[in-house]
Amino acid sequence: MATPSAPSAPVADGGLFCELYWGTSLAEAWSYGPELAQVHAAPDETAPLPLYGFTLPEEPFLLAERTPKGWRIHVPPSARVEKSLKGDSFQPVGPEELTGTPGRAAVELREGMTLRLMEGELRLLVQPSVVKERAGRFRVRDVAWLITVAILFLSAPVAFLTMGPDPARLAANNARALQVAHEKEEARRKEMGLDQPLKPLTEAERAAQKQDGGARVNVPASFGVR
Repeated sequence: MATPSAPSAPVADGGLFCELYWGTSLAEAWSYGPELAQVHAAPDETAPLPLYGFTLPEEPFLLAERTPKGWRIHVPPSARVEKSLKGDSFQPVGPEELTGTPGRAAVELREGMTLRLMEGELRLLVQPSVVKERAGRFRVRDVAWLITVAILFLSAPVAFLTMGPDPARLAANNARALQVAHEKEEARRKEMGLDQPLKPLTEAERAAQKQDGGARVNVPASFGVR
């Protein structure tokens, strides 16, 4: 009985994600959407992939192109290539996995695979992007939802102004508070006996309050003080 063949990798309809490391330090990262069929590299900031430090046979260099099973990665002539499957440790890519002619080798990048291209201290990691499709355009329901959120956001200040405290009510509350404070002050003054108005003193009361001048003392004319 024939042994069933292993299922082929699903068609990669996502983008491409690249990270450039100098030793262990991340230097650059790029992400390419699913609409691209090819990614070219060159030691130039205006290139789709500004790749410095790698020996490229020409500029721009076709680094990646889409295939029905994912991406085909073209290896620079002086670079070593390793692969990692689903987060496992990197292993060298065998000669049987390479296609093309010497100096023009390429390797298939499938789902769940990460390739590492190395030259000197540089490490270029290439893997399929997790983005599988473009973000869809706004639908009518999305626009309506945004309008509703905007209305709720703008209506909050208006509701505060229209449903806030009435100025007349605030004035009445202030007057009531002042009246309560006045009544408390009057009760305190009455308790201390300060609530009765002062009356003018009579002649008898004034005579009783005259200060005593003390006994009369005769002082000699030659009396002096030092």
